[in-house]
Amino acid sequence: MLSLLRRSFPGVPRCGRAMSGVCMQVSPGRCLYDRPLQLQVRGLSPGQPVTLRTALNDEAGELFTSVALYQADGGGELELSRSPALEGGSYTGVEPEGPLWSLEPRTPLRRLIKKDVQSPFQLRFSLHQAHRPPRALLAEAAQERSFMGEGVTREPVRDGRVRGSLFLPLGPGPFPGVIEVQGTGGGLLDYKACLLADKGFATLALAYYNYEDLPKEMKDLRLEYFEEAVNFMLRHPQVKGPGIGLLGHSKGGELVLSMSSFLKGIAASAVVNGSVANVAAALHYKDITLPPISLDRTKMRYPQPGVGDIIDVLCNPLEEANRRSLIPVGKADCKFLFIVGEDDKNWKSDFHAQIACQLLTEEGKEKPEVVYYPNAGHCFEPPYFPLCKASMHKVIGHPVIWGGEPKAHAHAQVDSWKRIQAFFHKHLNQERVRESKL
Repeated sequence: MLSLLRRSFPGVPRCGRAMSGVCMQVSPGRCLYDRPLQLQVRGLSPGQPVTLRTALNDEAGELFTSVALYQADGGGELELSRSPALEGGSYTGVEPEGPLWSLEPRTPLRRLIKKDVQSPFQLRFSLHQAHRPPRALLAEAAQERSFMGEGVTREPVRDGRVRGSLFLPLGPGPFPGVIEVQGTGGGLLDYKACLLADKGFATLALAYYNYEDLPKEMKDLRLEYFEEAVNFMLRHPQVKGPGIGLLGHSKGGELVLSMSSFLKGIAASAVVNGSVANVAAALHYKDITLPPISLDRTKMRYPQPGVGDIIDVLCNPLEEANRRSLIPVGKADCKFLFIVGEDDKNWKSDFHAQIACQLLTEEGKEKPEVVYYPNAGHCFEPPYFPLCKASMHKVIGHPVIWGGEPKAHAHAQVDSWKRIQAFFHKHLNQERVRESKL
């Protein structure tokens, strides 16, 4: 009967049992990835030491795991929302979502991403006796974490030159529109856009190289391509005007700054660990060219063998030799939100946000909202994604560290995700559309 209920009502909690009679309940049994985790255990002995193991395989089969040590309370129960994890595991303290954000890959230099948003991740939880091997199995449970919210639709976009995925929320619409621009990885990753659509936004995940018939490499970029994407959204019958929002991380954040500075129809832009200088490829718009800022590779350090720290590699955009690469953010006439990880090791995101604020205030514009997160690194993901500590850098062509302390970074991802949604809800219903600056 319970299995029938689960098939009919996916939110019914799953209670896993082993021969021990211990019951581990994970709820809900199926949810979006950015939803909180609830995990409870009953049937333990008072004060019993146990080990909680969490496992997830990504789409390529890579195994991500975390391990936490707990002790049952006086009633023989364990509840992650109030029970502290002990020293010696992947995390400590009361961390209800600790099993998720503390996941680490078996193979170094792997980042957890989702390419097929129409299939869920399968999380496996197992509870074991004691804190040291051998640990007898006490109970098991599972949870599906998906990306397509109820009623959200996905439409492949092939409009003119524009390529990507458009996600529309449940309901008649029209909806506030957002374009999400990713970093230098290339191809199309649309799991952020998919989750954002569930929050009421018509969201376009925009590819700009190495996808379908787009250029295979990120060399010379034309802002006219991004302008086509803006116009596609503005004329879409399910997108509420008169302006749209932009969301970009890393190189995507830098492109969002360029779009906001040169294009019309932008009402609000959220920049996550972005650069105020053009990076890696020349950017052209009409008769204007922003050359890529210089990189000083001699400043790359190696805190661990084969893995670099590039925090000082990007040159200062305020120096005379690099000012042609500086994005004219002062031309922008939209609202801004800057999300800054203070331990970003890719570049000095706090410094770049400060320059952007200065350029705007010098032009008499409103000072942007800037949110700083201590001990957060470069790679911001949706809530409960694990921190990517190091991976291959497409521009540098070498593995690099990204910065961040797992617990602080996890909390920053949760808070920034809420702030981004609130920012877009607040500013995407304005009636004013900016005039072209050209």
